[in-house]
Amino acid sequence: MKATLLLADYAQVADGKLNLIGAGWSITGPQPSPFALAVLILVPWDRTNERHGFQIELLDADGHPVIVPTPEGEAALVVAGEFEVGRPPGLRRGTPLDVPLAINLPPQPFPPGDRFEWRLMIDGETQRDWRVAFSTRAAGPPTS
Repeated sequence: MKATLLLADYAQVADGKLNLIGAGWSITGPQPSPFALAVLILVPWDRTNERHGFQIELLDADGHPVIVPTPEGEAALVVAGEFEVGRPPGLRRGTPLDVPLAINLPPQPFPPGDRFEWRLMIDGETQRDWRVAFSTRAAGPPTS
């Protein structure tokens, strides 16, 4: 499988396509703001018509899971789910099929002046290019 990950201000899947607003950034903050993770997965012909699990985990600069507050207490920031894509009638044999994902997240309290990386896993496997990194701006001087 192949996958592309992009950061955006907002993402939506409609009619099998990704609609993105404010896409392609790699620096944010320092104040928390909502953001989206857009993922386009290309499923090879021979891996269609079967269920696949995915997990996207946020890691810090040292490769450790980022822990955030949740209503149930602190937990690693992970998005997980499943997808299955079927072959439409008449599609040429060998054609890969697209699976677009749009994950919109609320503001998160990321520390200023730090670096983070979203890492995708599909069926328990990852590849080097299934990642997207970003940095948070350093906090400015206090205003009086």
